[in-house]
Amino acid sequence: MTIQIFNSLTRQKEPFVPLEEGKVKMYVCGPTVYNFIHIGNARPVIVYDTVRRYFQYKGYDVKYVSNFTDVDDKIIKAANELGEDVFELTNRFINAYFEDITALGCHKADVHPRVTNHMDDIISFIGVLIEKGYAYESQGDVYYRTRKFDGYGKLSHQSIDDLKVGARIEAGEKKEDPLDFALWKAAKPGEIKWESPWGEGRPGWHIECSVMAREHLGDTIDIHAGGQDLTFPHHENEIAQSEAYTGKTFARYWMHNGYINIDNEKMSKSLGNFVLVNDIRQQIDPQVLRFFMLSVHYRHPINFAQDLVESARSGLERLRTAYSNVQYRLASSANLSDNGDEYIEKINEVKKQFELAMDDDFNTANGISALFELARIANTYLNESNTEERILKTLIETFDTLGDVLGIKFLTENELLDEEIEALIEERNMARKNRDFARSDEIRDQLLSMNIILEDTRQGTRWKRGL
Repeated sequence: MTIQIFNSLTRQKEPFVPLEEGKVKMYVCGPTVYNFIHIGNARPVIVYDTVRRYFQYKGYDVKYVSNFTDVDDKIIKAANELGEDVFELTNRFINAYFEDITALGCHKADVHPRVTNHMDDIISFIGVLIEKGYAYESQGDVYYRTRKFDGYGKLSHQSIDDLKVGARIEAGEKKEDPLDFALWKAAKPGEIKWESPWGEGRPGWHIECSVMAREHLGDTIDIHAGGQDLTFPHHENEIAQSEAYTGKTFARYWMHNGYINIDNEKMSKSLGNFVLVNDIRQQIDPQVLRFFMLSVHYRHPINFAQDLVESARSGLERLRTAYSNVQYRLASSANLSDNGDEYIEKINEVKKQFELAMDDDFNTANGISALFELARIANTYLNESNTEERILKTLIETFDTLGDVLGIKFLTENELLDEEIEALIEERNMARKNRDFARSDEIRDQLLSMNIILEDTRQGTRWKRGL
């Protein structure tokens, strides 16, 4: 089945047809690096990392670009408040960003362009828009003539007349029209700045992504993605800039993930209810956070609440338990069973179910349901009196393959036995065999104090670290 993508531009699902056979060119708007990322920033990183992984699973060669906005009003304000150089500040939070996304199981993009490394490209791009009549200089600022671009509002599905109602000119702006937006801002005293044909200044926010997407992916890209909040004005303005510059379609598919609410309230800095990934991953296994994010379809809003996160933790633990039990059985399994073909068929059916879910606009929620079905099959098979190495290996391989698409690991370093813990478990087993239950309980309590939880199963004694 062909992958179907809900295209925000057309508001319908469409079969994915790449510009170039077997390849995907994908641009995802990245963070403004003046603080640690919050879970609202983390959702698109996790979502589009998973989208990229699924394209790769299907055999596509993906070039994935995600930018850093490293010059911006918020960055300048934060640097001034902290008494820190702008570049020191942004480098610090770019490093923090990579630490956070790595903990969340996300791969780095193929390219992470920074605005400050593309200043000549940005100035040249703006110059072409001025030459074509789509932009104009006004007292050191440069603005885009929004009304000149035919079709402005097509992504956000708003008419330009409706947009005019809420538009206004801020103090100090010299626009021809309230709807016009800044491409270049004249420098204020004490701000970081660059030389340009229009005087010293720095770029507006919207122009950077148009320039960097073109520089790294070409005039037309397959997929442009980001949070729902970027649809207007950011992505709308990107289309206007890019298509005015090239005369070509900027992006063929637009993807937008839904908002995050905190305990049923919209996450907002003004409400003080935003949650930093750097903080929350000290309290919650980052894999649980990723699993939680993928348990809801990416286009739907998601509610971050303790009971729902706990439900995700419990669900992931069920999958990990099934996976570990298969591994334990494999260690002592022999080719004693003749009922394998029936289970191979069931496992293959799960893979089909998973692919159908992911082909349908990357429905990770239904993909996770397929993994629970795989766990159910594994648990049923482990109740057989005889098990076959071939089936156990197929189960493990399927868990690993489908889990890798979602960025979920079922065996973590914390679950690998070390000699000290294994020796204590062996001593406890001997104590139980000798009916020395006091010593057995003492060892269990000792391990529990080390956050090691024991489970006595048909396959032997398992252990894990508490989440």
